[in-house]
Amino acid sequence: LGRGVTAKDIVLAIIGRIGTAGGTGYAMEFGGSAIRALSMEGRMTICNMAIEAGARAGMVGVDETTIEYLKDRPFSPKGEAWDQAVDYWRSLHSDEGAEFDKVVELRAEDILPQVTWGTSPEMVTTVDGRVPDPAAVSDPVRREGIERALKYMGLTANTPITDIAVDQVFIGSCTNSRIEDLREAAAVARGRKKADNVRRVLVVPGSGLVKRQAEAEGLHEIFLAAGFEWREPGCSMCLAMNADRLEPGERCASTSNRNFEGRQGAGGRTHLVSPAMAAAAAVTGRFTDVRTLA
Repeated sequence: LGRGVTAKDIVLAIIGRIGTAGGTGYAMEFGGSAIRALSMEGRMTICNMAIEAGARAGMVGVDETTIEYLKDRPFSPKGEAWDQAVDYWRSLHSDEGAEFDKVVELRAEDILPQVTWGTSPEMVTTVDGRVPDPAAVSDPVRREGIERALKYMGLTANTPITDIAVDQVFIGSCTNSRIEDLREAAAVARGRKKADNVRRVLVVPGSGLVKRQAEAEGLHEIFLAAGFEWREPGCSMCLAMNADRLEPGERCASTSNRNFEGRQGAGGRTHLVSPAMAAAAAVTGRFTDVRTLA
């Protein structure tokens, strides 16, 4: 993967390629050198969004990264039970030479930071891309879908993604609220301030353990200094919980997994991005290629 490109960008690129029905009827296994190089947390992000491709499940075969991640976890087996578990877990991978019903290949080095522009995770492009022009689409069903999405999202065809300003930013959800996600966002926020046009930035850790670890590392202080809100663990703005929602017409850079109409509040407009890209939008006020922020 290139600099500034994350597991979230991989899975959005995959969904952009195969569509939200591309995995229907399948269990999706993710493999290859780029997947093997990911941490467990990155793999969790990818598997978390397999359902957004329509799959029944997403998985990555067990390897040493898996074993090391589970070692000494609070609920992991101990002693002899651990050894027995590890022996079994090592068998949880596809057989050598196994045949798959469908194979999709992407070159990891070609993947750029991703930003969704529509009302489905498959409506995605690169940060250096533009909002699509429905007039250039020959399929009438797909063209109508794009037209409807652009109307809801309040976007004009051919607008550069980096010209789109945001009103709120949400860093959290089961997709991107683990400690590595928070570290990535904090690295961008460090020494910077929330843009004036951004009304609110919510940072919501995925669990009490993640929250305590982030605070032990001082990440919350970075977020607070940048003008972000440091919240208690929960679902929060992912699904417009309580007051954590968008007002009609507001636009949000979100690290969650779904950008359906009204998902983050009636009339709210959701753009899915990685934690680093969300933090970049928070401090610049618009979608910005995180790779340009030193």
